[in-house]
Amino acid sequence: MTDYTLKGLHCSNCSDDLEKELNQFTGRSKVKIDYDMSMLTVDETDADMEKIKKVLEFEKITLKPLEERAEKSDSEHSHHHSHHHGMQSMMSQESSKKMLIVFGVNLTFSAIEFVFGLLFNSIAIMTDAVHDLGDALSIGLATYFERISTKEANDQYSFGHQRFSLLGALVTAVILLGGSAVILVTAVPRLLDPVEVNHEGMFWLSLFAIAANGFSAWLMSRGESHNESLLNLHMMEDVLGWIGVLTVSIILNYTDWNILDPLLSIGIASFIIYKTWPLFKETIEIFLEATPKNLSREKIEEAILSIKGVTNVSHLHVWSIDGKEHAMTVTVSTSLEGMDDMETIKDKIRDDLSDYAVHHSTIEVVYDPGKTLMKIKS
Repeated sequence: MTDYTLKGLHCSNCSDDLEKELNQFTGRSKVKIDYDMSMLTVDETDADMEKIKKVLEFEKITLKPLEERAEKSDSEHSHHHSHHHGMQSMMSQESSKKMLIVFGVNLTFSAIEFVFGLLFNSIAIMTDAVHDLGDALSIGLATYFERISTKEANDQYSFGHQRFSLLGALVTAVILLGGSAVILVTAVPRLLDPVEVNHEGMFWLSLFAIAANGFSAWLMSRGESHNESLLNLHMMEDVLGWIGVLTVSIILNYTDWNILDPLLSIGIASFIIYKTWPLFKETIEIFLEATPKNLSREKIEEAILSIKGVTNVSHLHVWSIDGKEHAMTVTVSTSLEGMDDMETIKDKIRDDLSDYAVHHSTIEVVYDPGKTLMKIKS
């Protein structure tokens, strides 16, 4: 039995159908597809491998020896963020569970802040209560979208639902940026007219807040998605903010420097805007189908041109599905006339680009016997 890794397999139902189709080309043994591991097992002595490979090519699925995947796995993970869909689905489900816990923590704590903000006569704590309520609402939305993102492809969403996770990240980023802007607008007038607060109550509440938000930040720091990265910023913002409140409460115990409160708010809000903007911009770029930042369109074109038989490349478009998995369309020209040669070119392009996490590819080959289209190298 021989094991292969499959790249471009995105649906467990499709996996079952594919397995049945491939078993038409075997004898007594059976083709086995492990969707979660993106692995195909087949007895090559009892199967028509040419027909199996042709079906996989038609379905835009790349077949590679398992040992080749093992050799490349480390570099693919660090440089190209290549993860199979089954693992992505499990990770997304785990992410949504963690986000649900964080949602509960934030919603509960925002209610506690409202109560103690009134008791301590602290506008700063009340403001943070509003901010935490916004956090909770954004986390709830993000959790909902994260769950949707684990659904498989269907007739309406043929690429899958991965981008719903990005939609949650976008909503979170907007709330972060908007909330920070509101804090800035609120804090500036308080520089001119500082408000006295109950510093002893602030001290004890800040200790509890640091523990609660620190736990939430720790949960989110273990994730990899855009959603989790942005939500981790939410939690880190709150942890840093409450550390600042703790520090200010200690200082106010010995001084009347009430101006420290608005200064702290301005510093934290500025920091969050600085950290959130790049992630917001990257998420927008994915929605606008820009070329992924970790890929070079020029290098991809050079790689395709280096393939034997390819004379030119045009209409090369590369975009990201969800920030990790990418798609591509391209037109290439060749002077080779045999159908086998053209299929070999397509196979080589798909094989090379699968290392860049490009698993959705549409390749058009233009026959150019006179080499009219040949690219002149400078």
